[in-house]
Amino acid sequence: MKIILSRKGFDSTYGGIPSPILPDGTLLSMPIPSLDDTLSFEDLQYGGHTYREILQQLATERRYKSKFRDARCHLDPDIREGVRIKPESNWKPAFGQIDQAQSYLSNRGVGKDDLFLFFGRFQKTIGDIAEGTLEFNKKEPIIHIIYGYMQIGDVVSGKATADLNFKWHPHGSGERANEDSNTLYLPADKLSFGKGRCGWGTFKFAESRVLTLSKKTATWKRIDCLLPEWVDKDVKNNAEDKDKGIYYQGQWQELVLKEDSPIDDWIKEIFKT
Repeated sequence: MKIILSRKGFDSTYGGIPSPILPDGTLLSMPIPSLDDTLSFEDLQYGGHTYREILQQLATERRYKSKFRDARCHLDPDIREGVRIKPESNWKPAFGQIDQAQSYLSNRGVGKDDLFLFFGRFQKTIGDIAEGTLEFNKKEPIIHIIYGYMQIGDVVSGKATADLNFKWHPHGSGERANEDSNTLYLPADKLSFGKGRCGWGTFKFAESRVLTLSKKTATWKRIDCLLPEWVDKDVKNNAEDKDKGIYYQGQWQELVLKEDSPIDDWIKEIFKT
């Protein structure tokens, strides 16, 4: 089983603010704004409150408040059930990739039974959504944390993606679905490990899922299986103190870990709670 670290959701470029760690520990990954998609933040909800409403509370700067007011977004990976205000009757969890990012996955032989671990840029919040007082806790650092997962059950590539009944997914319709490199990853029903756990889903906050070492968001803890020798990509550890941390610069989307990487203990901790 190969492990794929996949960076998704808001960052300093796309969205401009972190995704929120809600007071109850929910890691609510915000899909990046996208002019190429039809879904909007107003179409998505958590706990009866639209993503637009949540973002309007969190975005203290006027430029961000206006940005999210009518913005469309790219909901991918789509792994949180019930997030759409208007449900899709044939909804299934799915993750799409295309172009160079998909070529990287394909060239590494990513396929059935391999495991995506989705991480993003998050910050803890305080307040109450229902009372309109949700805000980022400025005393807490912005961190990289694993918020979701998908073990691959099936892979559909090229124009075959347009033939599936996934019209609601951004990689299941429109121009993307007609691209040869376009690929949809669909989950297994159950994890091949994990005692009957669902093959896809989201996590709540736990220290075992935090990648960030300190207040430098993208500098990670020195986790053995994430060191350069176990990454199937030409990467270099650029951390200032390499004995303590890991830092892979650039705007990469995925890192595939080699199949013989020492992942067992780390994976057990991630799925422990």
